[in-house]
Amino acid sequence: MAVLAHFEATAIAGHLEAIALPAHENLREPENGLVMVRGRVGGDGAPFNLGEATVSRAAVRLSTGEIGFGYTLGRDRHKAKLIALCDAMVQSDEFAAAVEAKVVAPLRAAVIEKRNRKSAEAAATRVDFYTLVRGEG
Repeated sequence: MAVLAHFEATAIAGHLEAIALPAHENLREPENGLVMVRGRVGGDGAPFNLGEATVSRAAVRLSTGEIGFGYTLGRDRHKAKLIALCDAMVQSDEFAAAVEAKVVAPLRAAVIEKRNRKSAEAAATRVDFYTLVRGEG
């Protein structure tokens, strides 16, 4: 489900169009809020409050009873609702395979392809350094 965080709401909604969405209700209307981001000095030192980040969240219940939660950085409430809907549908035996095949798998493939492309671009500029040992005397 983390793969959904890498895409805009329009991309997620586009893939969800291939699935007949089940009846659902909002348990928590999509809303924006803030969360405190904490850090640690040197990665393992004393924790400190780094600052706040804007987050959108939503909760959805399918008519069959599955509950899904969606959180995303930023102020995109529609995206949070779509993530919550996907989360609930993945828990359902009826929709899990369809969501995996038609939504999550294509988006995961796009993330992997983008990661590989960036890796190849970086590898093209790679310089191999080697050290020659000078003989003394």
